[in-house]
Amino acid sequence: MKQNNILPAIILASTLMAACGNEQAGSTVELASPVSVTEIEESHIKKYNSTSGTAMANAEVELTSEMAGEYHLMINPRTNKPYKLGDKVMAGETIVKLTNKSYENDIAIDSKKLSLEIAEQDEVKKRALYEKGGVTQSEVRNAEVAITNAKYSYENAQINLSKMSIKAPFTGIIVNLPHYTRDVQLASGSSIVSIMSYEKMIMEINLPESAIGEVKTGQEVAITHYTLPQDTIEGTISELSPAISPETRTFKGKLLIDNKDLKLRPGMFVKADIVVDEAENTIVIPKEIVMNNRGRKSVFIVERGVARSRNIRTGLEDQDNIEVLEGLNLHDMLVTRGYETLRDGSKVKIQK
Repeated sequence: MKQNNILPAIILASTLMAACGNEQAGSTVELASPVSVTEIEESHIKKYNSTSGTAMANAEVELTSEMAGEYHLMINPRTNKPYKLGDKVMAGETIVKLTNKSYENDIAIDSKKLSLEIAEQDEVKKRALYEKGGVTQSEVRNAEVAITNAKYSYENAQINLSKMSIKAPFTGIIVNLPHYTRDVQLASGSSIVSIMSYEKMIMEINLPESAIGEVKTGQEVAITHYTLPQDTIEGTISELSPAISPETRTFKGKLLIDNKDLKLRPGMFVKADIVVDEAENTIVIPKEIVMNNRGRKSVFIVERGVARSRNIRTGLEDQDNIEVLEGLNLHDMLVTRGYETLRDGSKVKIQK
């Protein structure tokens, strides 16, 4: 009976020892961490000094009536319809005409034109007679004076008559067009139309004192607006003040914005990223993957299925990326995902 009890106990002990041995062996197996990698290639990066401000039209004007008269809105030759808000107008185009028969009669432009023609004909006759000895030089000079006076009178009449036509002084867009009933009598000084030209725009900026050594005229500027998330509009620094405000510790500047597609509108509050430095043919990596430990920056690369920590020295940076000056080489396989739990020497499995 005793021998029968010993045998099962020996078998059970052997089984337990084998299981423990297997458990200890399994605990030394390291699982490969899944990571995503990208091959390092040459790239470029720009350093920005950012500010914001209001984009304004390069040219704007509000036209008013200089004389009283009946209101007549003209036809836009590009649409064959009366001018309206948002229409483009070319320099010299008549947008509104005023009619005032009494005023036009007082100008008497036809009479002044005829007087000029008569004066010119008389001067020609006098000059011909003078060559034949029929009149004196003084009479010829008097004829020339008569031409000059008639010419000034006619030109003044043209100027006064032109006040009845409201013309665009430059090519632009109608941004305000008060409604008046056709043929209504407008008083002198009535607002007629406002025009803005904003294919080129200007923007006044204030920059911190710390930027005075970085920002220079002629530098590129990237202009963005929240309603245009996919569009970046180009600009340049056109003017800079050398004076620092003692109250705000800032200095003023102006940007010139190229808005040929009219994506920006006058009055928009926009962000301006001024390019103060840039690097070409360099290594650029995402800022988010850079780990900082006691002032030392590092990233992971993959070599033969193993993660290797690399200390790096960085240079320029923008909102999302940073330049690496030392620590990485072209064609290194940089870990971009799954780096958070890695340590130097960890086995990794690359995932696409």
